[in-house]
Amino acid sequence: MRKSIIFAILAAALLATPVMAQQRSDIKLQDNVPDRYVVVPGDTLWSIAAKFLKDPWRWPDMWKLNRNEIKNPHWIYPGDVIVLDRSGPQPELKMGETVKLSPRVRSEDIGSQPVPSIPPRIIEPFLSRPLVIEPDGLDHAPRIIAAQADRVYLGSGDVAYVSGIKDAKLDSLWQIYRLGKPLIDPESQKTLGYEAVFLGDSKVTKAGDPATIQIFGAEQEIGKGDRLIAAGPLVLNNYAPHAPPVFVQGRIIASRGGMRETGPQNVVTLNRGRNDGLEPGHVLALLRLGRANLEKTSDRKWFGAEKAETTKLPDERYGLVFVFRTFDRVSYALVMSASRSVLIGDVATIP
Repeated sequence: MRKSIIFAILAAALLATPVMAQQRSDIKLQDNVPDRYVVVPGDTLWSIAAKFLKDPWRWPDMWKLNRNEIKNPHWIYPGDVIVLDRSGPQPELKMGETVKLSPRVRSEDIGSQPVPSIPPRIIEPFLSRPLVIEPDGLDHAPRIIAAQADRVYLGSGDVAYVSGIKDAKLDSLWQIYRLGKPLIDPESQKTLGYEAVFLGDSKVTKAGDPATIQIFGAEQEIGKGDRLIAAGPLVLNNYAPHAPPVFVQGRIIASRGGMRETGPQNVVTLNRGRNDGLEPGHVLALLRLGRANLEKTSDRKWFGAEKAETTKLPDERYGLVFVFRTFDRVSYALVMSASRSVLIGDVATIP
Protein backbone atom coordinates (compact mmCIF):
# COMPACT_ATOMS: atom_id res chain seq x y z
CA MET A 1 0.00 0.00 0.00
CA ARG A 2 1.39 3.34 -0.96
CA LYS A 3 2.45 5.58 1.88
CA SER A 4 0.82 8.97 2.04
CA ILE A 5 3.10 11.92 2.75
CA ILE A 6 1.14 15.16 2.69
CA PHE A 7 2.82 18.30 1.49
CA ALA A 8 1.63 21.85 1.62
CA ILE A 9 2.70 23.82 -1.36
CA LEU A 10 2.58 24.13 -5.11
CA ALA A 11 3.40 27.42 -6.77
CA ALA A 12 4.43 29.12 -9.94
CA ALA A 13 6.70 31.36 -11.91
CA LEU A 14 5.52 33.28 -14.93
CA LEU A 15 5.14 36.99 -15.52
CA ALA A 16 1.71 37.77 -16.92
CA THR A 17 -1.03 40.41 -16.72
CA PRO A 18 -3.07 40.18 -13.48
CA VAL A 19 -6.74 39.35 -13.89
CA MET A 20 -9.57 38.79 -11.47
CA ALA A 21 -10.67 35.53 -13.06
CA GLN A 22 -9.33 33.26 -15.74
CA GLN A 23 -11.09 30.67 -17.86
CA ARG A 24 -9.58 27.44 -19.09
CA SER A 25 -9.50 28.92 -22.59
CA ASP A 26 -6.83 31.34 -21.30
CA ILE A 27 -4.42 28.52 -20.47
CA LYS A 28 -1.24 28.62 -22.51
CA LEU A 29 0.70 25.47 -23.27
CA GLN A 30 4.46 25.38 -23.50
CA ASP A 31 5.85 25.87 -27.01
CA ASN A 32 7.32 22.35 -27.11
CA VAL A 33 4.70 20.70 -24.93
CA PRO A 34 5.01 16.88 -24.72
CA ASP A 35 2.06 14.56 -25.36
CA ARG A 36 2.99 12.45 -22.34
CA TYR A 37 5.41 12.49 -19.45
CA VAL A 38 6.56 9.69 -17.15
CA VAL A 39 6.94 10.86 -13.54
CA VAL A 40 10.33 10.03 -12.02
CA PRO A 41 11.71 10.26 -8.46
CA GLY A 42 12.84 13.79 -7.72
CA ASP A 43 9.99 15.41 -9.65
CA THR A 44 7.68 17.89 -7.98
CA LEU A 45 4.14 18.74 -9.01
CA TRP A 46 5.38 22.18 -9.98
CA SER A 47 8.16 20.85 -12.20
CA ILE A 48 5.73 18.48 -13.91
CA ALA A 49 3.17 21.22 -14.48
CA ALA A 50 5.89 23.45 -15.96
CA LYS A 51 6.54 20.87 -18.67
CA PHE A 52 3.00 21.38 -19.98
CA LEU A 53 1.93 24.89 -18.97
CA LYS A 54 3.35 28.39 -19.22
CA ASP A 55 1.32 29.16 -16.10
CA PRO A 56 2.16 26.04 -14.04
CA TRP A 57 0.07 27.13 -11.05
CA ARG A 58 -3.03 26.62 -13.21
CA TRP A 59 -2.53 22.88 -13.00
CA PRO A 60 -5.97 22.39 -11.31
CA ASP A 61 -7.71 23.93 -14.35
CA MET A 62 -6.01 21.52 -16.75
CA TRP A 63 -6.57 18.63 -14.36
CA LYS A 64 -10.25 19.63 -14.07
CA LEU A 65 -10.19 19.80 -10.28
CA ASN A 66 -13.26 21.23 -8.63
CA ARG A 67 -13.14 23.48 -5.56
CA ASN A 68 -13.14 20.58 -3.09
CA GLU A 69 -10.54 18.61 -5.03
CA ILE A 70 -8.18 21.60 -4.96
CA LYS A 71 -7.83 20.91 -1.24
CA ASN A 72 -7.39 17.18 -1.83
CA PRO A 73 -5.88 16.73 -5.30
CA HIS A 74 -5.12 13.34 -6.81
CA TRP A 75 -1.86 11.77 -5.74
CA ILE A 76 0.79 11.39 -8.41
CA TYR A 77 3.59 8.86 -8.00
CA PRO A 78 6.86 7.99 -9.79
CA GLY A 79 5.98 5.74 -12.71
CA ASP A 80 2.64 7.46 -13.36
CA VAL A 81 2.15 8.79 -16.87
CA ILE A 82 0.68 12.26 -17.41
CA VAL A 83 -1.06 12.54 -20.79
CA LEU A 84 -2.06 15.71 -22.65
CA ASP A 85 -5.50 15.07 -24.16
CA ARG A 86 -6.23 17.34 -27.12
CA SER A 87 -9.39 15.56 -28.28
CA GLY A 88 -11.85 18.00 -26.67
CA PRO A 89 -12.51 21.68 -27.25
CA GLN A 90 -9.81 22.49 -24.69
CA PRO A 91 -6.69 20.45 -23.85
CA GLU A 92 -6.76 18.51 -20.58
CA LEU A 93 -4.25 16.61 -18.46
CA LYS A 94 -5.14 13.02 -17.62
CA MET A 95 -3.54 10.00 -16.03
CA GLY A 96 -2.26 7.39 -18.46
CA GLU A 97 -1.03 3.85 -17.98
CA THR A 98 1.56 3.52 -15.21
CA VAL A 99 5.11 2.59 -16.22
CA LYS A 100 7.22 0.31 -14.03
CA LEU A 101 10.46 2.09 -13.20
CA SER A 102 13.80 0.30 -12.99
CA PRO A 103 14.58 -0.74 -9.40
CA ARG A 104 17.07 1.38 -7.48
CA VAL A 105 18.80 0.96 -4.16
CA ARG A 106 17.09 3.19 -1.60
CA SER A 107 16.84 3.27 2.17
CA GLU A 108 13.10 3.68 1.57
CA ASP A 109 10.92 2.75 -1.39
CA ILE A 110 10.82 6.18 -2.97
CA GLY A 111 8.41 4.96 -5.64
CA SER A 112 5.77 4.42 -2.96
CA GLN A 113 5.76 8.09 -1.99
CA PRO A 114 3.56 10.63 -3.79
CA VAL A 115 5.30 13.41 -5.65
CA PRO A 116 5.54 16.50 -3.41
CA SER A 117 4.59 19.97 -4.54
CA ILE A 118 8.12 21.18 -3.84
CA PRO A 119 10.96 19.70 -1.75
CA PRO A 120 9.45 19.71 1.76
CA ARG A 121 12.67 20.71 3.51
CA ILE A 122 12.00 24.33 2.48
CA ILE A 123 8.72 24.78 4.31
CA GLU A 124 8.76 22.21 7.11
CA PRO A 125 10.37 24.57 9.68
CA PHE A 126 7.68 27.15 8.93
CA LEU A 127 4.89 24.64 9.56
CA SER A 128 6.13 23.02 12.77
CA ARG A 129 6.67 26.31 14.65
CA PRO A 130 4.26 29.16 15.51
CA LEU A 131 6.37 31.91 13.84
CA VAL A 132 3.71 34.56 14.55
CA ILE A 133 2.33 35.29 18.02
CA GLU A 134 -0.46 37.57 19.17
CA PRO A 135 0.70 40.53 21.30
CA ASP A 136 -0.08 38.65 24.53
CA GLY A 137 0.52 35.17 23.12
CA LEU A 138 3.46 34.28 25.38
CA ASP A 139 2.34 36.06 28.54
CA HIS A 140 0.95 32.93 30.18
CA ALA A 141 3.27 30.36 28.58
CA PRO A 142 5.58 28.28 30.80
CA ARG A 143 8.93 30.02 31.39
CA ILE A 144 12.47 29.18 32.35
CA ILE A 145 13.08 30.41 35.91
CA ALA A 146 16.57 29.05 36.59
CA ALA A 147 19.45 27.11 35.09
CA GLN A 148 21.50 24.30 36.53
CA ALA A 149 24.64 25.61 38.26
CA ASP A 150 23.30 29.16 37.90
CA ARG A 151 24.41 29.45 34.30
CA VAL A 152 23.33 32.64 32.54
CA TYR A 153 23.18 31.32 29.00
CA LEU A 154 22.09 27.86 27.99
CA GLY A 155 22.64 25.69 24.95
CA SER A 156 22.32 22.11 23.75
CA GLY A 157 22.80 19.59 26.56
CA ASP A 158 22.15 22.09 29.36
CA VAL A 159 19.51 21.63 32.06
CA ALA A 160 16.96 24.26 33.12
CA TYR A 161 13.99 24.58 35.46
CA VAL A 162 10.57 25.62 34.18
CA SER A 163 7.52 27.00 35.95
CA GLY A 164 4.05 26.28 34.59
CA ILE A 165 4.29 22.68 33.29
CA LYS A 166 3.87 20.66 36.48
CA ASP A 167 1.48 18.25 34.73
CA ALA A 168 3.79 17.69 31.74
CA LYS A 169 4.56 14.06 30.94
CA LEU A 170 8.07 12.69 31.22
CA ASP A 171 9.98 13.01 27.91
CA SER A 172 7.32 15.32 26.43
CA LEU A 173 8.78 17.78 23.93
CA TRP A 174 8.67 21.56 24.28
CA GLN A 175 9.89 24.30 21.96
CA ILE A 176 11.60 27.36 23.44
CA TYR A 177 10.75 30.87 22.20
CA ARG A 178 11.38 34.53 22.77
CA LEU A 179 9.15 37.38 21.63
CA GLY A 180 10.63 38.99 18.52
CA LYS A 181 10.10 42.23 16.68
CA PRO A 182 6.57 43.53 16.01
CA LEU A 183 4.96 43.02 12.62
CA ILE A 184 3.68 46.47 11.66
CA ASP A 185 1.10 46.97 8.96
CA PRO A 186 2.62 49.61 6.65
CA GLU A 187 -0.86 50.81 5.71
CA SER A 188 -2.62 51.09 9.09
CA GLN A 189 0.55 51.29 11.24
CA LYS A 190 -1.10 48.78 13.61
CA THR A 191 0.80 45.91 15.22
CA LEU A 192 -0.47 42.70 13.60
CA GLY A 193 1.51 40.42 15.87
CA TYR A 194 5.06 39.58 16.86
CA GLU A 195 7.60 37.27 15.33
CA ALA A 196 8.26 34.23 17.49
CA VAL A 197 12.02 33.73 17.74
CA PHE A 198 12.68 29.99 17.91
CA LEU A 199 15.55 29.23 20.29
CA GLY A 200 15.63 25.44 20.53
CA ASP A 201 13.92 22.23 21.61
CA SER A 202 13.73 20.58 25.00
CA LYS A 203 12.27 17.56 26.74
CA VAL A 204 10.98 17.07 30.27
CA THR A 205 13.34 14.92 32.33
CA LYS A 206 11.57 15.38 35.66
CA ALA A 207 7.96 16.41 36.28
CA GLY A 208 6.96 18.86 38.97
CA ASP A 209 6.77 22.57 39.67
CA PRO A 210 9.29 23.60 38.68
CA ALA A 211 9.83 20.88 36.11
CA THR A 212 13.29 19.93 34.85
CA ILE A 213 14.04 20.08 31.15
CA GLN A 214 17.06 19.24 29.04
CA ILE A 215 17.76 21.42 26.02
CA PHE A 216 18.72 20.01 22.65
CA GLY A 217 18.98 21.47 19.17
CA ALA A 218 19.60 25.00 20.44
CA GLU A 219 19.77 27.57 17.63
CA GLN A 220 20.41 30.59 19.86
CA GLU A 221 21.46 31.25 23.45
CA ILE A 222 18.66 30.52 25.91
CA GLY A 223 18.17 32.17 29.28
CA LYS A 224 15.85 32.98 32.16
CA GLY A 225 12.46 34.29 31.09
CA ASP A 226 12.35 32.48 27.77
CA ARG A 227 9.03 30.75 27.13
CA LEU A 228 7.99 27.20 26.24
CA ILE A 229 5.30 25.95 23.87
CA ALA A 230 4.32 22.28 23.61
CA ALA A 231 5.62 20.74 20.39
CA GLY A 232 2.77 19.55 18.20
CA PRO A 233 2.77 17.14 15.27
CA LEU A 234 3.99 18.41 11.91
CA VAL A 235 0.96 18.98 9.68
CA LEU A 236 1.64 19.36 5.97
CA ASN A 237 -1.59 20.23 4.22
CA ASN A 238 -2.10 19.23 0.63
CA TYR A 239 -3.26 22.14 -1.50
CA ALA A 240 -3.18 22.62 -5.23
CA PRO A 241 -2.43 26.19 -6.35
CA HIS A 242 -5.29 28.52 -7.14
CA ALA A 243 -6.05 32.23 -7.26
CA PRO A 244 -8.06 33.79 -4.41
CA PRO A 245 -11.78 33.94 -5.29
CA VAL A 246 -11.94 37.58 -4.12
CA PHE A 247 -9.69 40.56 -4.63
CA VAL A 248 -6.76 40.54 -2.21
CA GLN A 249 -3.88 42.98 -2.10
CA GLY A 250 -1.30 43.25 0.62
CA ARG A 251 2.33 44.07 1.31
CA ILE A 252 5.44 42.12 2.22
CA ILE A 253 6.26 43.16 5.80
CA ALA A 254 9.10 40.75 6.70
CA SER A 255 11.38 38.08 5.29
CA ARG A 256 13.25 35.16 6.76
CA GLY A 257 16.23 36.26 8.81
CA GLY A 258 15.04 39.85 8.93
CA MET A 259 16.66 40.70 5.61
CA ARG A 260 15.34 43.72 3.71
CA GLU A 261 15.53 41.88 0.39
CA THR A 262 15.20 38.24 -0.55
CA GLY A 263 14.51 35.99 -3.54
CA PRO A 264 13.13 32.66 -4.81
CA GLN A 265 12.79 29.73 -2.41
CA ASN A 266 12.65 32.08 0.57
CA VAL A 267 9.74 32.78 2.89
CA VAL A 268 8.11 36.20 3.28
CA THR A 269 5.42 37.53 5.61
CA LEU A 270 2.33 39.26 4.19
CA ASN A 271 0.08 41.73 6.02
CA ARG A 272 -3.00 39.76 4.99
CA GLY A 273 -4.35 36.56 6.55
CA ARG A 274 -7.43 34.44 7.19
CA ASN A 275 -9.49 37.49 8.07
CA ASP A 276 -8.81 38.82 4.56
CA GLY A 277 -9.78 35.59 2.78
CA LEU A 278 -6.33 34.08 2.28
CA GLU A 279 -5.84 30.35 2.65
CA PRO A 280 -3.01 27.87 1.96
CA GLY A 281 -2.74 27.25 -1.76
CA HIS A 282 -3.43 30.79 -2.90
CA VAL A 283 -1.03 32.14 -5.52
CA LEU A 284 -0.31 35.88 -5.53
CA ALA A 285 1.61 38.05 -7.97
CA LEU A 286 4.48 40.24 -6.81
CA LEU A 287 4.37 43.89 -7.87
CA ARG A 288 6.87 46.72 -7.56
CA LEU A 289 4.88 49.95 -7.48
CA GLY A 290 6.02 52.59 -9.93
CA ARG A 291 7.83 55.49 -8.31
CA ALA A 292 7.10 59.13 -8.92
CA ASN A 293 9.56 60.49 -11.47
CA LEU A 294 10.41 64.19 -11.15
CA GLU A 295 11.57 65.84 -14.34
CA LYS A 296 12.78 69.44 -14.55
CA THR A 297 12.62 71.28 -17.87
CA SER A 298 13.40 74.80 -18.99
CA ASP A 299 10.35 76.91 -19.89
CA ARG A 300 11.27 79.40 -22.66
CA LYS A 301 8.07 81.34 -22.11
CA TRP A 302 9.32 82.38 -18.69
CA PHE A 303 12.86 83.17 -19.88
CA GLY A 304 14.49 79.88 -18.99
CA ALA A 305 12.75 79.31 -15.68
CA GLU A 306 12.73 75.66 -14.61
CA LYS A 307 9.48 73.75 -14.76
CA ALA A 308 8.97 70.57 -12.70
CA GLU A 309 6.71 67.74 -13.85
CA THR A 310 5.99 64.59 -11.87
CA THR A 311 5.05 61.38 -13.66
CA LYS A 312 4.17 58.11 -11.98
CA LEU A 313 6.05 55.24 -13.58
CA PRO A 314 4.08 52.03 -14.27
CA ASP A 315 3.79 49.25 -11.72
CA GLU A 316 5.85 46.20 -12.64
CA ARG A 317 4.95 42.58 -12.02
CA TYR A 318 8.05 40.51 -11.44
CA GLY A 319 7.17 37.21 -9.77
CA LEU A 320 4.82 34.96 -7.81
CA VAL A 321 4.44 33.70 -4.25
CA PHE A 322 2.55 30.73 -2.86
CA VAL A 323 0.72 31.10 0.46
CA PHE A 324 1.32 28.01 2.61
CA ARG A 325 0.42 29.09 6.15
CA THR A 326 -2.12 31.63 7.34
CA PHE A 327 -2.79 33.35 10.66
CA ASP A 328 -5.64 35.74 11.44
CA ARG A 329 -3.95 38.88 10.17
CA VAL A 330 -0.72 37.73 8.51
CA SER A 331 0.41 34.91 6.23
CA TYR A 332 3.58 33.12 5.21
CA ALA A 333 4.29 32.66 1.51
CA LEU A 334 7.11 31.09 -0.46
CA VAL A 335 8.68 33.11 -3.26
CA MET A 336 8.53 30.80 -6.25
CA SER A 337 9.90 33.16 -8.87
CA ALA A 338 11.26 36.67 -9.05
CA SER A 339 13.08 38.46 -11.84
CA ARG A 340 14.49 40.96 -9.32
CA SER A 341 15.10 41.17 -5.59
CA VAL A 342 11.97 40.93 -3.46
CA LEU A 343 11.83 43.94 -1.16
CA ILE A 344 9.97 44.72 2.05
CA GLY A 345 6.98 46.87 1.03
CA ASP A 346 6.41 45.22 -2.35
CA VAL A 347 2.80 44.37 -3.19
CA ALA A 348 1.27 40.86 -3.35
CA THR A 349 -2.03 40.69 -5.22
CA ILE A 350 -4.21 38.44 -7.37
CA PRO A 351 -2.39 36.85 -10.31
